[in-house]
Amino acid sequence: MPPLDLREDCRKEIDRHKWIVSYHAGRDVGNDAVNEWIREHWLGYLRARCVEHVLGRRRWSELRECDYGLLQREFQDRALLLDRIVDRWKVGQENLHIINWALDWHIPIDDVIDILTAIDINGRRMAFQFYS
Repeated sequence: MPPLDLREDCRKEIDRHKWIVSYHAGRDVGNDAVNEWIREHWLGYLRARCVEHVLGRRRWSELRECDYGLLQREFQDRALLLDRIVDRWKVGQENLHIINWALDWHIPIDDVIDILTAIDINGRRMAFQFYS
């Protein structure tokens, strides 16, 4: 599968948001809508693309090639735990939230740490740079 362009996809999302906000305002709101999307949606958008990438569902050219399909290749012996952690990652939970969840439910913490290290939630953050 050829990689998709995050910059192009992001631009489409922003333009769609800008159109909707402008339509509701009855005028072109311009950069205000762009800034609103960046502030309110960028982190969630990026996280969703990262999840797609590491699960092997969609390949994004701006994300690390070696991470594409990572979670299909790794942790298959802990598939249920991996699925639960990815579910938490998808909704915006951070490492500490996931570790606390694991401790509360008496889940082997070493397995959780192994998966969190591979996912590298913090290392996948990037500053917004995709709209000009």
